Amino acid sequence: MPVINVALIGSEKFARSIAKRGDVRDIESYVFKEGSGEKSRIISFLRPLKHPESIRPLLSVLNVAKAGIIEISKIDAALGEILVSFSCAGIQNGMVIINPEEGTWIDEEQISVLLSQAMLPWQIYKSMPEPNIVRSDIFDMFNEREILDEQLILPIDQHFVVQGIGLVGIGYVQSGIVKKHDSIEALPLSEKGIVRSLQVMDDDVNNAFSGDRVGLAIRNMREEALEKGCIIVHSDSNVLEAHSVSKFELINAPFQKKELKKDDIVHVSTDLQFVVGRITQILNNNLEVKWDNPLYVRAKQDNKIVIVQLDATPMRIIGTANNLISV
Repeated sequence: MPVINVALIGSEKFARSIAKRGDVRDIESYVFKEGSGEKSRIISFLRPLKHPESIRPLLSVLNVAKAGIIEISKIDAALGEILVSFSCAGIQNGMVIINPEEGTWIDEEQISVLLSQAMLPWQIYKSMPEPNIVRSDIFDMFNEREILDEQLILPIDQHFVVQGIGLVGIGYVQSGIVKKHDSIEALPLSEKGIVRSLQVMDDDVNNAFSGDRVGLAIRNMREEALEKGCIIVHSDSNVLEAHSVSKFELINAPFQKKELKKDDIVHVSTDLQFVVGRITQILNNNLEVKWDNPLYVRAKQDNKIVIVQLDATPMRIIGTANNLISV
């Protein structure tokens, strides 16, 4: 079964109670595995660090996650931004756990209203549930998950050369399936190679599916092809379109009152890309943005594309981009 990635906003204590701690970077991973072999079930809880100081780790997690858990200890501006981030990322499956700081109280009805305003149809727990209930409820959300026939999109966030193996790239499969011996292409340099072997959760596998964090050993590709911002697709795939300048309709985020202007600097978050651009034209909610680096957009545009302004207060999430076209 493919891995279920869950964005977890909460304490380290809570995270350790529901899964085993794994990698730590700007994002902590906690993995729970049940069963073995093809019948195994795996949840990867991804806990972004440094929020609210930095919003990028949160957005990276939301690019990957299919569900969310928010442990609420207090109601503040940071919570509002978190709820809006999940909403704009399209995370419709999730749960809120009310766990107030010692000596304080949180109104369940107020949380219900906030979730409704943020358009998140999530379950609310009045108190901290047992770990097995949290995991069971996550599995229930995805009991009938299908492996869809989609084209491969695999952003690479780490790479290195291993003696005896060669070039290895690591990243989350955003869409599709990658298999041993597949012919692949690394964008933006358009260098091609062959998948030599695959690892998921430290196990050698023949296939990696959407949601898996996979390590690929690659033949016939230079290390430079996997530099920052690289995305792996199947050779000669048309799954992504490169944008230098985009036009799109901006769908405003819940609670967002900020009005963008020409020459404002914005960022876009999609498929683990975080690209900066300048607004060159604006008419009502129709924007034209020139990107500093190429932005790769899915041809089908079947995912959420989040627009951010880093100096906006009190909330940096501006909204989502609808119907992007390259100009």
